[in-house]
Amino acid sequence: MSEAAQPAANAEAKPAKAKPPSPEDQPFDSYVPQLLMPALAKEIQGYGGPAPELSFEQGPMPVVGANCWMVKGTLPGERRFWLCFTGADINATKTVAVAEAGSEPSLLESFLIDEKKMSLALLVSRLVQRLNGQKWLGPN
Repeated sequence: MSEAAQPAANAEAKPAKAKPPSPEDQPFDSYVPQLLMPALAKEIQGYGGPAPELSFEQGPMPVVGANCWMVKGTLPGERRFWLCFTGADINATKTVAVAEAGSEPSLLESFLIDEKKMSLALLVSRLVQRLNGQKWLGPN
């Protein structure tokens, strides 16, 4: 190989840049409060309402009482919702419960059961879609 061709060969042999880890690779206990909850609040506010009150805790799942991790939310009018994870993993089985002011949730709904790969955008968009279907967001 000539000396002129050698630099070109070295340029081609550069190692590929390491791909940064995806947000979903973060530990569950930091992913939910640092990424999921702010993104959820922002998306809900995008419908023109105030930011929801959100908390992240471990406790009894609404309706059935099994222990779970959950994002609890309160919207104007004391409307409440729960996004529950059966384990400390965004890919764990998820359920959603909702309750109007003055009532307790009576139904636990499966949530994103057919999805193979979970993402922040998917979690946020489908939960907001569910709340909007309840006619809780915007000028419904």
